[in-house]
Amino acid sequence: MNFDNSFLGIEFGSTRIKAVVIDRELNVLAQGSHTWENRLVDGIWSYSADDITGGLQACYRSLKDDIKGKYGTVPTSFTGMGISAMMHGYMAFDKDDELLVPFRTWRNTITERAAAELTAALGFNIPQRWTAAHLYQAVLDHEPHIGDISKVSTLAGYIQYRLTGEYAVGVGEGSGIFPTDGIGYHKGYADIMNKMLSSCGFDRSVLDLFPVIRPMGYTVPLTEAGARLIDPDGDLTAGVPVCPPEGDAQTGMVATNSVRRRTGNISAGTSIFSMLVLDKPMKELHEEIDIVATPSGDPVAMVHCNNCCSELDQWVRAAYDVARMSGADVTMSDMYRMLYKNAMTSSADGISSYNFLSGEPVLGVVNGKPVTVRTPGTDLSVGGFIRSQIYSAFAAIRYGSDILKNEGITADSYTVHGGMFKVEDTTQQILSDALDTPTSVMETAGEGGAWGMAVLSAYSDDTSADLSEWLDRRFEKMKRHTLLPDENGKADFDRFMTSYLGDLEKLKGNIYA
Repeated sequence: MNFDNSFLGIEFGSTRIKAVVIDRELNVLAQGSHTWENRLVDGIWSYSADDITGGLQACYRSLKDDIKGKYGTVPTSFTGMGISAMMHGYMAFDKDDELLVPFRTWRNTITERAAAELTAALGFNIPQRWTAAHLYQAVLDHEPHIGDISKVSTLAGYIQYRLTGEYAVGVGEGSGIFPTDGIGYHKGYADIMNKMLSSCGFDRSVLDLFPVIRPMGYTVPLTEAGARLIDPDGDLTAGVPVCPPEGDAQTGMVATNSVRRRTGNISAGTSIFSMLVLDKPMKELHEEIDIVATPSGDPVAMVHCNNCCSELDQWVRAAYDVARMSGADVTMSDMYRMLYKNAMTSSADGISSYNFLSGEPVLGVVNGKPVTVRTPGTDLSVGGFIRSQIYSAFAAIRYGSDILKNEGITADSYTVHGGMFKVEDTTQQILSDALDTPTSVMETAGEGGAWGMAVLSAYSDDTSADLSEWLDRRFEKMKRHTLLPDENGKADFDRFMTSYLGDLEKLKGNIYA
């Protein structure tokens, strides 16, 4: 079956690969998913090449099963498609396109020297997780593979190459590889980095190594090899127009219609990040704030925090195990609802939780180790403990938001999305209180980045207006649930942050040294 007027989006998230097919009205026709996990191998957070290929195929197989169950057939083509993936990281290839070292994900905090030197030289913040920082660190460390490097890519750029034969990314994804200027890499900054690399004996130009940036509206056909990579069964045919791949941050902006100035969105999952489209340049360089881009190339202030709900999820699972051992007939969804609702009526005073499964550069934490500390005599209730874990998930994003506010940069509101917000009027309310900003959840929030990537593919097939106007028309009838900050909630989170930051300084000299 040829799905005329349908668009496929596939996103490689940190814990799940998801596929969504939509129609021209952005309605979901079918979806599939595959769960995967990164591994800590020799101190490096990574996914293997087999994980990537196998995960893509398992996800698409799940999508086909959903389509067959609903429509009694399997897809042979789509009007368009696009790939998204977690941004940043490092994948280095030789001239034969063989991976030289295991994929280094955004989660690694192993490029401190490179990030600091690049930031100082460019006068532009280069975070540790950016591809440019990984490349420069490998050169600084004289890693054996650097002499064989032919291409350096992100996960999204790599998959795009496997599907189309072209190492290419969208401007938003590119802005997490190296600083951009409009819809291309910043040539002046590239010249500076090239000189720094050359001084270390590495004479390749970064503009020759990084994937080329393609604008919205550009497409390239799915190759026969790409079709077989996705669908080994042979049902999917070559020729589907593939739009430039985008990062999960950009698909989140699209999925929440947050591409206009002063609009913002927050994605909460394994990591948490806020995206605020700037209406004026920042006055100072802040290493806690990334400047990236919308899919259109407009500048965005991004606060990216490595840790969000993973530690919280572990504690919910532990509570679920206790409930099941006691004979209770509950589901994981029941457990989240019970714990989150209970947390909303409990106090976290005297409890400081730190959810650092990996380093947290925004807060100056290098090493990951989850910790909870409490004042002696504190009433350690289940609700208070879970509330402190939720607070911990939002603490780093609050810290970055305070930096932006001190610059006079604020959002009119944030649209939030991610599994963290499935229990209504709990974590969303806490985030509104933490940021002292209204937050909204859209009815499409559960579809996430794969849906946002499918929307970008649909836009590539109809560029009759700029992206913001095009999205406004299609989002006009979509429902949203908005919460305003609560004065008591704001005061409670402020107290938590005071204790949290004070205890963190002591922990940095000990556990996080």
